[in-house]
Formats: sequence, C-alpha cells, structure tokens
Amino acid sequence: MSAGPDLRGKICLVAGASRGVGRGIAQGLGEAGATVIVTARSSETGPRTEGRPETIEDTARAVDAAGGEGHHYLCDHTSERAVDTLVHWVLRRFGRIDVAVSSVWGGNEGYDGERYADGAAWGTPFWRRSAEPFSEFFAGGPYPALLLARAVAPAMVSARTGLLAFVSFDTDGAYLGDIFYDLAKATTNRLARACAEELGPHGVTALGLSPGFVRTERAVAIGHADRATESPLYAGRALAALAADPGVAARAGRILHAGDCAAEYGFTDIDGSRPPRFRVSPEEV
Repeated sequence: MSAGPDLRGKICLVAGASRGVGRGIAQGLGEAGATVIVTARSSETGPRTEGRPETIEDTARAVDAAGGEGHHYLCDHTSERAVDTLVHWVLRRFGRIDVAVSSVWGGNEGYDGERYADGAAWGTPFWRRSAEPFSEFFAGGPYPALLLARAVAPAMVSARTGLLAFVSFDTDGAYLGDIFYDLAKATTNRLARACAEELGPHGVTALGLSPGFVRTERAVAIGHADRATESPLYAGRALAALAADPGVAARAGRILHAGDCAAEYGFTDIDGSRPPRFRVSPEEV
C-alpha cells in the first residue's frame, strides 16, 4: 500500500482496548490519523483485570505515538448503564461516533494455557463439564458487544452513517475446539449479521472481523507466542482499511478475515509480512 487509509477527523470508539486485539485496533486507527477513545476495565488509577500491567492509558499513548489522538475512558462493558454513560460522554465531547468497535473478550480470564479457572481443560467434552462457565463466556464477549451496539446505534442512525465492527472468530470453517468458546464466537458473529440487517436501511454498516492466532500479551504469558500467526496491529490495519473504504457497506453482515483484508487492501503486519487468512487446524484446537 503506497498510502495508508486516511481517517483524520474521524471519531472512533474501541471497547476492550487495554490490551490484545483491541489495543492493536486502536493503534491501527491511530496510524490512520483518527481520534480514538479507548475503553476497558484496566486503568492506572484503578483495578486491572487479573492484575495484568496493561492499561487504557497505555493504549491511548500508543494511539498518540502512532499518529492519532488517543483518549481513555474507564468502563465496565458488562454494565448497560456504564456503556450508556460512556457513549453519552463521547457524544457530548466529540459530537458523533463514526466507528465503534467491540473487542471485549473476557472468556479466557483464568485460563493458563491448559485449563480454565474451574479446572476444565480446553476442549473437555461438554458432558464432562459444568455448564455454568458458559455464562461467563457469554458475558465476556457477545453481551458487551450487544450493549455497545445498542448504545451507539441511535447516534449512527440519526447521522445515517457509521461503521460498527465486532471482533470475533469465524465459525463457518470449522468447530473451534471448545464448546463454550465456539458458542460465544458464533453468537457474536450472528450479532453482526443481525445488526447489519437492522442498521443497513439507516445507512449504518455492521460487520465482524476475524483475526488469526494473535500474539497478544496473554498468548505470550501462557507460552503460546510460538503458535501465533500475527501481531494485534494486523487486525488494526484491517479495521482502518475497512473504515476508510467508501464501499464498506457492501460487506455488511459478513465476517471478514484480517488476512483477506491485507491481500485486498495491500497492508502488511508490523514486521512487513502478510499472513494469509487463518484457518483452524487440529493443532490449534
């Protein structure tokens, strides 16, 4: 890509941006010159998820360093009131929201690379484990995505423009290897489709973004970095390219792969490589 996407003047909101893919998306939007409000539960001024060191303030500074304008806002995205308050604050301060991204994912909290907090191993047959943890998977991904969508939709519908993106994982190609993970991602994917159907007539585009095996801070911490195919910034550059595409509405409701976007729009990962679409194999599940 000879020239990257230009999102100068655009107001973007990225939920779940203290680390991982959310941080990468915030940075990718910052590279394109956007104003990016980054939100999550982990802050320098309060508790941090699982005691991890990454914070929303870190991400806001990373957006600045990338060339954008970063702002941070502490928010519990499992609370409808908190999400509504966040969106009202953004609209009062910036006047609109052009791009909203849900990258909230708490389903892997407590996972050490082999077992979840309740002692169940990844991929344990569903009849050999309690169903109770599924509520945590749902609350850690699809539910926050729905809360963000319903909060930003009125402003986007009123403006008759906007992009709403859900970070998920494509479930069409194969079973993802763990019943709770697979169901949570499938629900998020269906949410993208449903939002696209309801928002499309009002000029708003909703879609899903499926990264590969991302080299997140958590992946490094649990010893899975060698299995990763790409950095968090790869998904960020994909989202920035989509946000700058005047024809993005044609992709409404679809689950788009970061690797496919790279091939189409011409961007690369942070190391100059261009990983192809990630495909689940027996080794990954």
